[in-house]
Amino acid sequence: MQSNSTNNTIDVQLKQKVVEAIINSKQNFSGSDSKHAKSLNINSAVYSQIKAGKLDGNLLSKGEWIRLARELEVPIGNEIVWKTANTSVYQTISAQMKFCKENSQCAVFCDDADLGKTHTAKDFAKRNLNTVYQDCSQTKTKQLLVRTIAESFGLDSVGKYIDVKNNLVYYLKTLEQPMIILDEFGDLNYDAFLEIKALWNATEGACAWYALGADGLKVKIERGRNCKKVGYTEFFSRFGKKYQHVVPMGKDDKEAFYLQLVATVLKANLPAGVDVQKVTKSCNNSLRRAKMEVIKIAQRNG
Repeated sequence: MQSNSTNNTIDVQLKQKVVEAIINSKQNFSGSDSKHAKSLNINSAVYSQIKAGKLDGNLLSKGEWIRLARELEVPIGNEIVWKTANTSVYQTISAQMKFCKENSQCAVFCDDADLGKTHTAKDFAKRNLNTVYQDCSQTKTKQLLVRTIAESFGLDSVGKYIDVKNNLVYYLKTLEQPMIILDEFGDLNYDAFLEIKALWNATEGACAWYALGADGLKVKIERGRNCKKVGYTEFFSRFGKKYQHVVPMGKDDKEAFYLQLVATVLKANLPAGVDVQKVTKSCNNSLRRAKMEVIKIAQRNG
């Protein structure tokens, strides 16, 4: 059994990592400290104290520290820090997002699952000013989606929905090259889907939007267009009339693509001295399997 002093030491180390992550995230948040605190859902006075290095006392509960660690993707304990690999997927999506952000445009990326789309999107959001990443699978309804996006920009998310929405639209127009990345876009309810179209209309020329999903997203949009369901044709038009993708169509090209993708990710994340080619062959062209192999090897090496 660990002593209380050891547990306290672990807690302090976690708090220090969280504070470092908070400071790093502020670098790409152009709003005030008060807005940044609101985006993290913590009191502004508490935010000021922990940012200044005050970690003792009960400024935040242990649960709040854990929540912040999770949301800011701070590794806990011996959790492996997944390193970003410069794959063709990463290069393609990053370049498309950069273009959209710099020109206040929008695009939709539909491709196979298990490519590293989400990792790329989160990494881009972390590295770029006024860029918000949103997992639509966690905010499927119109109300929850818009309120969560507003909160991510440090705005009030409570009160009348129309006020939250209008304040978000107004604030986006005041920012320098804001961007909203919508991952798992196909999971949105129909009302939320229509609201994204309305938000694009309201912020056209002032905010970039980038939607990501697997092949099911393309099927959903095409079905909506073919059935002449309200909103789908307009959405497709506003998002460039094109589905962005990166995986080749031919069977042999596709297999070679995945082999290179997995090898590149493994090379960036395996410990020195491990045979990358051997591990790559055992992954069956799957990034999820590759991650499992990295974890197993790391645990075995202690």
